Amino acid sequence: MVTVTIKVNGETRTASVAPETTLLRLLRENFSLTGTKLGCDVGDCGACTVIVDGKPVNSCLMLAGQVDGRDVLTIEGLATIDRLHPIQKAFEDHASLQCGFCGPGIILSAKALIDENPAPTTQEIRDALGGNLCRCTGYTKMIEAIRVAARTLRDEVADQPA
Repeated sequence: MVTVTIKVNGETRTASVAPETTLLRLLRENFSLTGTKLGCDVGDCGACTVIVDGKPVNSCLMLAGQVDGRDVLTIEGLATIDRLHPIQKAFEDHASLQCGFCGPGIILSAKALIDENPAPTTQEIRDALGGNLCRCTGYTKMIEAIRVAARTLRDEVADQPA
């Protein structure tokens, strides 16, 4: 067994797991964070995308031991009880998802992009979503939602007193 301590969604959590346990299984089975989805289990679909130390990763490919001492953000940590994150709100407003299975991974990929690049071009958005597959809908509404969310987040920053 390996003891792993991570900060997940701002809260320090510890679990003892088998060495071959993936981050995906740690989140879902040990921490009951089921927003991270198991899709292909080989890193092709992006349904399991989470943010580790500011970078999007496929949690099905990362061992739990690799995140010991690191910061992990899942979809559960994005919104508050009172308010959706602007990316989630934009996805809702633009009807960007249908079944929602791919949604958490796509939204976290979008967050990582906007955090790194507050004014992404359409091509940069497409590139950022390149590892996320959606079988229900096209990507046009998702791209527009991400553009709107980026603009909203820039406006929020601009409105804050210096």
